[in-house]
Amino acid sequence: MSENNGGSNIAFFLAGAGIGAILALLFAPKSGKETRDYIAQRAGESREKVAAKSQEYRRQAEGYVDKAKDVVNKQKDQLSAALEAGKQAYRAEKDKVS
Repeated sequence: MSENNGGSNIAFFLAGAGIGAILALLFAPKSGKETRDYIAQRAGESREKVAAKSQEYRRQAEGYVDKAKDVVNKQKDQLSAALEAGKQAYRAEKDKVS
């Protein structure tokens, strides 16, 4: 079994738990209106939790993108400096020969 399936296994577990909870509520000895109200309340809470987590993950991703941009810019600056130093060394050697 692949180690990369941890996230999907958790998602399947949570989906199964949610479906089981809904089925348990539907067969519970409450009135239909009470059950529907409870399900609607829980769905709203879940929607809020998902929205909060997605915002958190978005902020994390934006942070990673910013860090990657910084690294790329540093590498670009280093490469430009090395290229310029190479050009200067080439010109110096060329002037020596001439």
